[in-house]
Amino acid sequence: MHREVQKMREAALVYLDRSGGLQKFVQDCKKYSDSKQSYAVYRFIISINPSDIAELDATLGNYILHNPIQAAQIFQSVCFIAIKTLSLIEQLQTEAQISILLKPTHLPPLPSYVLSLAAFPFNYTSQRFYMSEGIAIAMGIVTKYTQGARFLCTEETCQFSKGFRYIRVHLPGATESATVRNDFVCGLCSSPLQEDMKFRVLGDKQIVEMIDAKVLNALKGYSNDKSHFRIQTFTVFLRDELANKMKIGNHYKIIGIPACVQNGLQATACIEVNSVQLCKPRGPSFVSDNFKDLLSLTASSCWRFSAILANIFASQVVPPGTYNTLKLAILLSLVQTCEKENADYLDLLIVTTDTLVIDRLLNYSLCLLPRGIRHPPYSDIFPSVSKDKHGTGSASIQACSAVLAKGGICYIGDLASYKKDKLELLQSVLESRMTTVFIPGKKYGEEADQQVTISLQTNFWSYVDSSSKKHIQKDNFLIGQMDMSLIPPNLVDAFGLLIHNEFPSCQQSSPMVHHILKKAIHPEAMLYKVSQQFRMQDYEEFISFAKNLHVELSPEAESLIQGYYLASRRVRRDSIHGSTVSASALKILISLSKAHAKLSLRKKVLEEDALIAILFLESSLTLKHGKSALCIAPNPVFPFDLSDENSLQQRDSYLMQCHHQLLKFIGAYGPGIHINTNEE
Repeated sequence: MHREVQKMREAALVYLDRSGGLQKFVQDCKKYSDSKQSYAVYRFIISINPSDIAELDATLGNYILHNPIQAAQIFQSVCFIAIKTLSLIEQLQTEAQISILLKPTHLPPLPSYVLSLAAFPFNYTSQRFYMSEGIAIAMGIVTKYTQGARFLCTEETCQFSKGFRYIRVHLPGATESATVRNDFVCGLCSSPLQEDMKFRVLGDKQIVEMIDAKVLNALKGYSNDKSHFRIQTFTVFLRDELANKMKIGNHYKIIGIPACVQNGLQATACIEVNSVQLCKPRGPSFVSDNFKDLLSLTASSCWRFSAILANIFASQVVPPGTYNTLKLAILLSLVQTCEKENADYLDLLIVTTDTLVIDRLLNYSLCLLPRGIRHPPYSDIFPSVSKDKHGTGSASIQACSAVLAKGGICYIGDLASYKKDKLELLQSVLESRMTTVFIPGKKYGEEADQQVTISLQTNFWSYVDSSSKKHIQKDNFLIGQMDMSLIPPNLVDAFGLLIHNEFPSCQQSSPMVHHILKKAIHPEAMLYKVSQQFRMQDYEEFISFAKNLHVELSPEAESLIQGYYLASRRVRRDSIHGSTVSASALKILISLSKAHAKLSLRKKVLEEDALIAILFLESSLTLKHGKSALCIAPNPVFPFDLSDENSLQQRDSYLMQCHHQLLKFIGAYGPGIHINTNEE
């Protein structure tokens, strides 16, 4: 055995030399040496590439992967000999003072190296490296732990009453009481040992709760997936340089050593993390052939492709041709989702009397994104603070629906069901895309109060039941204005888009009734041919591809948006309150324009995209504040039912007229704005 250990030490030295680890080790030693201070423990991090080291010495490679704690002792001996031979740290006295942390760059891509709490058995006793991944759903604040401590014999005549014979170092899974206790005895004279507090080395520790990404499927309102699975959170310990490396709500891949932490009568499975890697979602690089064929067939018009997409969308929930304006708005919001800060967001507030169908439609649409979250009632939408359950008494920030929906949609249901304080917080988040969590220091054992600011990268969907008895009817309505007295006006303005979804007329309601009855009898049936041609999976791939397109505004589109925005601010103004068109309206216009370009699979925003955005916003402003001098139709984006090619041609002609009318409006009310017009 001694010969094997010696051979592994030699291989470890060769690996450190070849990989550049020895040079980094010498630099780390220089920092300790320059400080001229004597430490109980000298901590070194060694990066290990399992493939390279297994190729150099298979025994050592296997030892690192399956016995990492013992393998660290191999490197500890090598480092101690190197320090003494090269006189790198004069203050160092014993080998026990060296603490080695091995950090593998990766693990073999084999099932035996993957750890999942959703699968049995959960082998937390092996104390070897595993790879796992999940979403951070709760994060504690950074606290201190004991990296290492020096103990001395209390018997003054004992030779171990001085020096660095007894060193305690933190090991994976060890609690604070396991590292530092008062019941240790001297191995030479059996006298009690006492800690030398001057040499205690402290490090940073953060406790994070993670959960398998499968939980996102359980939080969607509607799913075709009938499989059953077990979901459980697992505790992750981030120490020292890894503290604050995670952000709540993000998806991470981690490498670490599982352990079992005993807290009184309760045992908790946890992972001591060695490395953290952010998992970025990768969308497909293609769309289905049916969408490609549809795109080529509609190439003659910039409006037809998106119109047909909306017309046939969600045919499993509503018949094709119904709720087209709402469905187009949903598709625009879906493609305008990403995890970047300061991105273009597109929130939807729907006013309807048909809450059941609208709820089904929104639930269905959520499932087209990896992170579509249906907020469960009677729970928090935004992050909250609670006491850490591991007995530390420190604060733990809990991720709620809005954080879990990062880069996706958070559907919060009926807006009227929330109390005033929740609505005020929602308004603040919609305006700033930030929320602040207050942590009272006195309550959680800290010296001072803390405030943690969390950014929220998600679109919000909600609806209001216009037939609700809670409405306080008003008499002084302007033409086109809706009664929104149930919701605070500032909150309505904070939502990017207000959509009025009337119950289908008698002509349209008959197909809806037939659809509901047939679905009740045959839930799995495909009622329309288009449902087979454009499946739910096809829409998932399409949206994932479209949302990742990088689009830019063309000068013509930018000029049209700017002209409409300035003209509207001048037209929609009164002497008391000023303009009813807020500064955020410009952001909404740009977001809508980019979303329509993405939905049309274009990388440049054209005037046609800007026109659709303007019609959507003008319709929204009309519902909030009444008609303006632009005077558009009640349903300007879909004025006709799309039944054949003639109806598509009719819609194109109508939109061209709207474009011409818009140019006249800008010319009349936006002086100083020059718009190029093409005379036909």
